[in-house]
Amino acid sequence: MSKEWKNVYGRGSQLGFGPPATPQIIKNLLIANGVVFILQLVSPAVTRLGTVSPADVWYGFQLWRPFTYMWLHSPSAGLPFHIMFNMFALWMFGSPLVLLWGQQRFLKYYLVCGVGAGALIASVPFIPILLGWQVPTQALLIPTLGASGAVMGVVLAYGFTWPERTLMLIFPPMPIKAIWLIPVILVLEFMGPSNVSHLGHLGGVVVGWVYLVREGRTPGAPTLETFKLKWRRYRMRQKIRSVHEEDRQRRQRRDEDDRNNSRRYH
Repeated sequence: MSKEWKNVYGRGSQLGFGPPATPQIIKNLLIANGVVFILQLVSPAVTRLGTVSPADVWYGFQLWRPFTYMWLHSPSAGLPFHIMFNMFALWMFGSPLVLLWGQQRFLKYYLVCGVGAGALIASVPFIPILLGWQVPTQALLIPTLGASGAVMGVVLAYGFTWPERTLMLIFPPMPIKAIWLIPVILVLEFMGPSNVSHLGHLGGVVVGWVYLVREGRTPGAPTLETFKLKWRRYRMRQKIRSVHEEDRQRRQRRDEDDRNNSRRYH
């Protein structure tokens, strides 16, 4: 097996920065997002027509928005930080997946995560209103945009595929196993700015997880049975520890009784 494929499959040295190669589908996605961002800067109408919100989707029946929002990024003050972070993560974690999965499988997964997260962004806040538990509020008008839902799905798949691979975070600067990357991102996110779409990010993770489990081609993707097995193993270890502790206490009491009897007969 060549050195490049050892890196793709998570074997061999992982020292270095970035993936071993940038597949064409990743380049195409980066270019597409970059072109759309330029169009947003040229015409703000592009942003207005493409963001997703519960009101636009369910009151306005603008059903394209759970798809179009994932190609838009915040052009606030012309600063590209939003798109730069998402595209960096897509390149960093998406490229190894494409090399392993192939372009068609990756693109389908990426789009499903993005559109699925958009559907949840539009639908979850609307459910209490649909059930009569809540009256409509201005929150239904809040627009969401960005590829973060799709990118979070990509990061999740990377962690499930190479869970033991060690990564060095930029902030905070610390090494971390790939399997813990999503929990760390979510914790930092909830501690960060309030304008972040937590539902969109969680939606990408949930949709990606369900997709990988149902697809059945990613052995590292935990299922309900996996969690049940881990819980049974945990309970078994606890019982074994309890038995060992009881045995240790019995031996300790027996030794104390032997010492007491020995002193009594002297």
